[in-house]
Amino acid sequence: MTSSPADRTLDVREIDGPPFDDIVATLDELPDEERLELIAPFEPAPLYGVLDGRGFDHESEKRDDGTWHVLIEYE
Repeated sequence: MTSSPADRTLDVREIDGPPFDDIVATLDELPDEERLELIAPFEPAPLYGVLDGRGFDHESEKRDDGTWHVLIEYE
C-alpha cells in the first residue's frame, strides 16, 4: 500500500448504531482507484476478514487519541 492520502473519509464515530452497513455501502460506492480512510473509536477487527474477502487491502493504526484509522484500497 502506498502512503498517499485517502480520497474519502468515513468517520463512524458520527454514526448512530452499528456502523457495518454504512461501511459496506461506502465500500460499494468506492471507485477502484480511490482510497478510503475509516475512523473508528475501536479497532474494527471483524471488518478485516470482510475486506480481504472483497479484494481490499488495509492498514490500521491506533492514534494517540485512541481512535483507529484504517486506510482501505483495492489490492
